[in-house]
Amino acid sequence: MAEPDPLVASAVAHWGPRFTVNGVTVADFERVTSGLARWEDWCAAWSAVAAEHEALGREALVEARTRSAGEHLAQAAVYHHFAKFVFVVDPAQMRAAHAKAVECLDAALPHLDPPGRRVAVPFEGTHLAGVLRLPAGQGPHPVVLLLSGLDSAKEELRSTEQTFLARGLATLSLDGPGQGEAEYDLPIRGDWSPVAEAVWDFLEGVSEVDRDRLGVWGVSLGGYYAARVAAALGDRVRACVSLAGPFNFGECWPGLPQLTRDTFRVRSGAADDDAARDVALTLGMADAAADLVAPLLVVFGREDRLIPWQQAEKLRAAVAGPVEVLMLEDGNHGCANVAPWHRPRTADWLARHLHRLA
Repeated sequence: MAEPDPLVASAVAHWGPRFTVNGVTVADFERVTSGLARWEDWCAAWSAVAAEHEALGREALVEARTRSAGEHLAQAAVYHHFAKFVFVVDPAQMRAAHAKAVECLDAALPHLDPPGRRVAVPFEGTHLAGVLRLPAGQGPHPVVLLLSGLDSAKEELRSTEQTFLARGLATLSLDGPGQGEAEYDLPIRGDWSPVAEAVWDFLEGVSEVDRDRLGVWGVSLGGYYAARVAAALGDRVRACVSLAGPFNFGECWPGLPQLTRDTFRVRSGAADDDAARDVALTLGMADAAADLVAPLLVVFGREDRLIPWQQAEKLRAAVAGPVEVLMLEDGNHGCANVAPWHRPRTADWLARHLHRLA
């Protein structure tokens, strides 16, 4: 068999642990990627395996095995999501896989433990799609806003949600501008103040949560968005976690994989690579860091090949509030390869800050 093309090799090298920590079995990851020789076949290969898991879920629904149905369909959603992630080479195929990811997760939500519900956050004449899940026990609950990165979406966040839910924290996983369901109509933007205010207003109408005990968590470019939300809301945010988030995304441009640069170009609406880098330079914390007063936990991997670890030090030095840095020496981008060393600690940290305000 021919060697995989450089784009397939790049995807496997940069993101393999992320797939398996977020719901893809090791066997399926190896089954799909070992047989891929062309990047153009990526989406179809993952979609085919996603369909297998969806079929298990649909069968379980027919047989009233609802718990199993939720598990299978949520897993299918993750597979469909990874079929479309950074697959901007074929927009029609990418969008079809994305639609299946959304469909499968929507079908899974009532059957998850705890269940979830689809929500719509009004925003600039349209809405941002999200998933709200509530922990066991009497509310109103503290709530964590979960923000994913450039090539991620709410369909990828089940295992992260579970970590917070187990500690009594509600979760709101949101597709922001340029992400997930919003990526086709709303371009990536550096200023997330309007998004922050839209979420704040939305949470006022959710009786099961206590928005005065709001935490924010984000990974990769979502780590940047989390910091921007915390800066925009000031002392209305009680704690913030930035996992592998850049201080300025444009500064990282020369070292980004081509797949990432292409994806950013498409989702920012830029005409070419140079224009995309110009947009990336507007995603920076220099003008907002002084407004970030909430306790901040910055988690980073020293071996991050996408966002250099020095970006964490820039954020630490610039923010106004108390800040801790958890630097994991062997961590890759997003620290997916060392998840046990940061996920429980991060959840404990947020739970401590949000519960003690009750």
